Amino acid sequence: MGSIPKDLRYSKDHEWVRVVGDRVVVGITDYAQDSLGEIVYVELPTVGDTFQADEEIANVESVKAASAIFNPVSGTVSEVNEKLEGAPELINEDCYANHLYTLSDFDTQDLDGLLDADGYAEYLKTLA
Repeated sequence: MGSIPKDLRYSKDHEWVRVVGDRVVVGITDYAQDSLGEIVYVELPTVGDTFQADEEIANVESVKAASAIFNPVSGTVSEVNEKLEGAPELINEDCYANHLYTLSDFDTQDLDGLLDADGYAEYLKTLA
């Protein structure tokens, strides 16, 4: 099933969220990167753009498929992980150390709709 860090929150679309002060950091889970296979391209959002929860915000392409990334928490993009533009395979190497983007002015209520690590692990069992 892969690793599921306890300190993160998770969406059923396989994104993880880490709250860091007044920002949230967002990436894709181990399950997602493993399902996609070798990631060859990442299309990141534009800094300054605002997205609602469940809105398509980015795209990840692998040798197998392209996958839309759905924003788990409403907010404004304050930073993107530029390292991924030249090295998208970093997500495969460590998806939890290599986030996609960071949001500021995020909606804390959206966090309540996300799963904790145990809940996400249980959700993954329903997909098998």
